[in-house]
Amino acid sequence: MPTERHSDSARQRVKRHRDALREAGFRPVQIWVPDTRQEGFAEECRKQSVSLKNDPAEKDTLDWIEHLSDDGGWS
Repeated sequence: MPTERHSDSARQRVKRHRDALREAGFRPVQIWVPDTRQEGFAEECRKQSVSLKNDPAEKDTLDWIEHLSDDGGWS
């Protein structure tokens, strides 16, 4: 079966690649993030943004992030 052989060889290539990355000191990490394509996502973002408008804690947080940001050389 060609499909099975192809699958095995692809599996072996992926294994070699992952083994090489581990050997180089890397490790795999899985990250779950919100699905931005989900219905209602944009509306929820707008809702949360509006809820922070004129919030003193939000301004403090944004000022703190800006203070810590190293954007030298970006522009």
